[in-house]
Amino acid sequence: MQNQTTQIRVTLPVQMQNYLQAKADTFGLSLSAYIRNLIFNDVQDIAYPVFEMSQSSLDALDLALKEAKEGKLIEANTIDELLAD
Repeated sequence: MQNQTTQIRVTLPVQMQNYLQAKADTFGLSLSAYIRNLIFNDVQDIAYPVFEMSQSSLDALDLALKEAKEGKLIEANTIDELLAD
């Protein structure tokens, strides 16, 4: 699964860009990769939100597990097979 990405434009003084480029060069990284690494390191301690499943999702899960145990599920190897049933 590929993550969605976005572009961010940041305006910096030329001297700051030169400092960042020099630092990126010491690690063998592009400027973009270095800045991305700085951001990842800064936000790594932030916990992702965890949400409870809704009751309807829990009910659907219970039904799917029950039908799986009873052998009522069908196997579809392609989307066409799935949609045909």
